[in-house]
Amino acid sequence: MCKNPFIPYGKASIAIVDGRISYEIKENLIKHGLEVIKTCKCEELYDSISYHPDIVIHPINYNKVIVAPNVYDYYSDILSIYDIEVIKGEKKLSRNYPENIAYNVARISKYAVHNTKYTDEKLKFYMAKEGIDFINVKQGYSKCSLAIIGEDIGITSDPSIYKELKKHSIDVLLVEEGFIELPGLNYGFIGGATGMLSKDELLLSGSIQKHPSLNKINGFLKKYKIKPIYLSNNRMIDIGSIITF
Repeated sequence: MCKNPFIPYGKASIAIVDGRISYEIKENLIKHGLEVIKTCKCEELYDSISYHPDIVIHPINYNKVIVAPNVYDYYSDILSIYDIEVIKGEKKLSRNYPENIAYNVARISKYAVHNTKYTDEKLKFYMAKEGIDFINVKQGYSKCSLAIIGEDIGITSDPSIYKELKKHSIDVLLVEEGFIELPGLNYGFIGGATGMLSKDELLLSGSIQKHPSLNKINGFLKKYKIKPIYLSNNRMIDIGSIITF
């Protein structure tokens, strides 16, 4: 059984998503059997990422998450209904990089991928308890930058993440940077535009038809028999990952 909390061990029933998602995305999530939990705004962050779940939440395992102190009360109240334990992190987030990346940690294979200088200390403690080792990378927005589509399979546009994961025998596809919307910034990232509905179904916030790496992405998904599910006909948008349980 896969032990990566970003990949449901069955079919997911809950999705935590940016509170500003479009009606189309929300309805398509519901159509695929997901109960939608919208994020609240983290007032201390700049607007583009202020509702992004992967900035304030990191799933430790399938029934435990760590949450930034800024928004702890909100998620503690909501997620406890679903028997998900919510732990308050140590690092309070503030507006600018690197003070906003403490929980934006990617997980793949037996590794947590992050700029470890800035990782929340309590998150590090729980990763160690789970037997997870860290891979240190320069990219602090690690989860945003990595679409986790299998136990040891990922897609990224970040060369530093690509290079490090290859060293650890992880099959990662390097795609062209950009072509994903993120209002207020030049572009977003593929990890922030995706999430897994099940181990062989990938949710995408929008269409990749105009992405220059379209054929590479489709070929990679076909290789692993992963079905893409497009939640919108518009271009993909970085919504801070679709975190499913």
